[in-house]
Amino acid sequence: MRVEAGNRAEASILHADLDSFYASVEQRDDPSLRGRPVLVGGGVVVAASYEAKALGVRCPMPGHEARALCPRAVMVRPRFEAYTEASRAVFAIFNGTTPLVEGISVDEAFLDVGGLAKISGTPVAIAEQLRRRVREDVGLPITVGVATSKFVAKVASAAGKPDGLLHIPAGAELEFLHPLPVRRLWGVGAKTEQRLHDAGIETVGQMASLGEAHLASLLGPGTGRHLYSLAMAHDPRRVSTGRRRTSIGAQRALGRRIKSEADIEATLVGIVDSLGRRLRGADRLTRTMVLRLRFHDFERVTRSRSLLEPTDGTETILAVARGLLDEAMPLIRERGCTLIGLSLTNLSDHGAVQLAIPFGGDDHAGELDVAIDSLRNRYGKGAVTRGVLVGRRALPDTPMLPD
Repeated sequence: MRVEAGNRAEASILHADLDSFYASVEQRDDPSLRGRPVLVGGGVVVAASYEAKALGVRCPMPGHEARALCPRAVMVRPRFEAYTEASRAVFAIFNGTTPLVEGISVDEAFLDVGGLAKISGTPVAIAEQLRRRVREDVGLPITVGVATSKFVAKVASAAGKPDGLLHIPAGAELEFLHPLPVRRLWGVGAKTEQRLHDAGIETVGQMASLGEAHLASLLGPGTGRHLYSLAMAHDPRRVSTGRRRTSIGAQRALGRRIKSEADIEATLVGIVDSLGRRLRGADRLTRTMVLRLRFHDFERVTRSRSLLEPTDGTETILAVARGLLDEAMPLIRERGCTLIGLSLTNLSDHGAVQLAIPFGGDDHAGELDVAIDSLRNRYGKGAVTRGVLVGRRALPDTPMLPD
């Protein structure tokens, strides 16, 4: 059966995804870890090798639970600089393969290789060469899905893991998708999956046979339309290059040990300090701040607030972030906090009108931010720090795509 209109006639979109990225870098750099279960993290597992995943370890999972499932596992601390270096090397291979690369995260990307047949061969041959180069030049395993659309290519790479290549030819999309569980579709979380399960829908094929109208009545018109399109392999999106981020964010895992309110606030201050510098470095402004918290029971909440005018001032962002944290503090006292994060959204370029004066601050705040950024760029980010962070161990930034 052919797919609906909107996909290309040839399977020439690649989704390339490094396998257990952090753990694979650790196994690459330490030969004694190869073939052994590896956990990256501390109080919370942030990455696990496939040997550990085979024993039931998932991310995020408390370290003590992971060790109970996998007593022989080796726990290693994250080395984010090594992961950033590996990511850059892999993306250099992506960009050397085709000019049409859309980075999704530091360890995955879409590549459009249509029209390269005379130069590089078929899409499958290009995928094979890409996997070989990543293995030989960077020393990491990578899985590639090849399909007519971004969605099917991503599902194919997930099905092809670990260290595999899965090609879904044009016309075979529905044969591939329909036996899969509904959770493979973008937009199907735990609640949607449960609602579909209650309606007797377990597979993508059953969802497709239900029809768009029935899905809309069950899940709402927007969700129903979206999921029906995916169930029918309809995804006309192109591989997009050069698109700027719609948000900039960072988060820190706090571990399972009880943290004081002062520790939690200091962590937030460190996050805001880093985000302010990134925002100015990208020449962007933000208007909305979103605080994200994860509790000991792994439930999550978000709190957000928008300004009347955009800003790139650290003090302004910090004032809003502290206000959001104060609002959420009763929940933190009751349920504990294992992760805190902040996202800056509603981004605009620097030509927008800017809120330059922070809450309760002065009009020299922008000049101070620039001066601090200059010192950090010259002498390192530890050259200038806030008083509340003095004596605290600086947490490394996780690797990320350019802002």
